Amino acid sequence: MKPARVLTIAGSDSGGGAGIQADLKTITVLGGFGMTVVTALTAQNTLGVSGIHEVPVPFIEAQFDAVVPDIGVDAAKTGMLSSPEIIRAVAGRVRRYGIETLVVDPVMVAKGGASLLREEAKATLVSELLPLAFVLTPNIPEAEALTGRAVASREDMKDAARVLHGMGAKHVVVKGGHLSGEAVDLLFDGKENFFFPAPRIDTKDTHGTGCTFSAAIATELALGRTVHEAVAGAKEFITDAIRHGLRIGRGHGPTDPFAFLRRETERYPVLQALKKACRMLAENRCGNLIPEVQSNLGFALPGARGVEDVAAFPGRILKVGEEARSFLDPEFGASRHVARIILTAMRFDETFRSAMNIRFSEEVIEAALELGYGIDSFDRAGEPEEVKRTEGSTLEWGTGTVLSRGRGIPDLIYDRGERGKEPMVRILGTFPEEVAAKAVRISRKLRKSEGT
Repeated sequence: MKPARVLTIAGSDSGGGAGIQADLKTITVLGGFGMTVVTALTAQNTLGVSGIHEVPVPFIEAQFDAVVPDIGVDAAKTGMLSSPEIIRAVAGRVRRYGIETLVVDPVMVAKGGASLLREEAKATLVSELLPLAFVLTPNIPEAEALTGRAVASREDMKDAARVLHGMGAKHVVVKGGHLSGEAVDLLFDGKENFFFPAPRIDTKDTHGTGCTFSAAIATELALGRTVHEAVAGAKEFITDAIRHGLRIGRGHGPTDPFAFLRRETERYPVLQALKKACRMLAENRCGNLIPEVQSNLGFALPGARGVEDVAAFPGRILKVGEEARSFLDPEFGASRHVARIILTAMRFDETFRSAMNIRFSEEVIEAALELGYGIDSFDRAGEPEEVKRTEGSTLEWGTGTVLSRGRGIPDLIYDRGERGKEPMVRILGTFPEEVAAKAVRISRKLRKSEGT
């Protein structure tokens, strides 16, 4: 099977956080085969750039001539192109070899503030490279520099994208990370605007974000994705990379392109942990804890941000005689209800990634207290009407109500229900085995007190 061949045409970052180093990591993690045309060598670290050595134009051209005819290119991206001569050489080779899927990241300034594009090169970038761009990915300052317009809002982003499209770029992605509020990027395809929002992450470890994002778009395109799919995938990828940025060095640490890979490799252990915990419930006769609406047990990926990141049992956990069993294997996105409990708990402490609902009774609460578990509760009577009208929101509201009191995360949270709503207990924990172990102890305590 031929791999997706992705060529990065950019500068080298000796600190490893941006440039071709970040590009190659991203391309590899996303399943592409990375190749390079190095345009400059930089001496830099997390604090800034201390030196730049431009690669001679003939050698830049020689790298193209070595790689493209032999290996071929499915998509390419540009990064640091510091001089008019280098830009013209790159544009010439892109035209000569007919590279149509070209992502242009108009790199102008390093994270530490050093200029990576000579002032006289800007006009050459506009005249030579923008008309070749299949996708152009400026951030706000770059969009302002290229268009001569201030960009301070989403409407300004739309205007800038239209101007840049008029300069020749087929698709324009204006990155909104420099604006306040959500980190929203805009894709303009020449006809429609599409916004891609993501939560703003409070971190200074953002070195290499532009390189990683553009490399991700190029790789997704090389893999056959549409532009919209490529930008959406790249946005998710860079958000993960920023969220798990590496705290190394004394300045702006790099984003982590491998966060995506670790996230994917975590899926299997999450599912296996749920299976093991479910066997514990079955083997220890926990059927006495199953409520009328049945139970479910969930476990979230590290850094989970949505229901799709939380695995649980489709069909729930049922009472079968004295046992608690599930007849289906766990899946991600299988339970919105338990997922909302876990995601709410993770907002207060990201290590609490597992939860299970069990039946409420005074005997259950008494048994838990005797076992020394921390317990808290909420009253559904205080639930806002708009929450009541939204299916499943009670779980999030109730859990958040308890945890916002600032008393830490208890082992159990319960409510006594109301008209049409079954009372319920939620067991919280860091891992499914921990949650299941709490349930097993409570179940045994109940049976002992009942003499069964």
